[in-house]
Amino acid sequence: MLSRIINKTPWLSSLSTHVPLRVTCSSSASKRVPKSEESSSPLRTVACGLLAVCTVATASPVIAANQRLPPLSTEPNRCERAFVGNTICQANGVYNKPLDLRFCDYTNEKSNLKGKSVAAALMSDAKFDGADMSEAVMSKAYAVGASFKVNFGKANLQGAIFKNTVLSGSTFDNAQLEDAVFEDTIIGYIDLQKLFTNTSISAEGRVELGCR
Repeated sequence: MLSRIINKTPWLSSLSTHVPLRVTCSSSASKRVPKSEESSSPLRTVACGLLAVCTVATASPVIAANQRLPPLSTEPNRCERAFVGNTICQANGVYNKPLDLRFCDYTNEKSNLKGKSVAAALMSDAKFDGADMSEAVMSKAYAVGASFKVNFGKANLQGAIFKNTVLSGSTFDNAQLEDAVFEDTIIGYIDLQKLFTNTSISAEGRVELGCR
């Protein structure tokens, strides 16, 4: 990515063809720079900045359970965005724009969520009771405090965070649950016994669910 940006920027491109580029980035403000490198200091500063941007841009934006969340989106009709899904979002949680569904109510939504991609979506305190989310992609979603009494049949829930989430009444037939987090999840005994039969749940997930 850095080389593409340099090639598209004329003055950077001309410098890169005549000056051997050796980038040394340091967070220490007191570190002295050798005189032989002072002439390339502006280029080095730009290059370090570009490298930092590239690092941030390519990092997965998945939010850990104890990480501070961004402010609630003020976008009009943000809840309706779930019916379209994050079309550029990948199953590994990398997206071009966050899907903020916090506090949204999808109770008894039978068709508009089925098969949709809401990977890495923010779903805290949202309500999905009675919704059909079969074949949906919800990998690495953050659903702390949400309520799900839904059909997750064949859904991709890899890495989804269900911390303090209500899952009673939900079904997970053939769902992908690798690395899903079930800390303090509320789920009925019968539903839990059915969930135990899903072999994709990680060992840690089974401990959180109380699997024996």
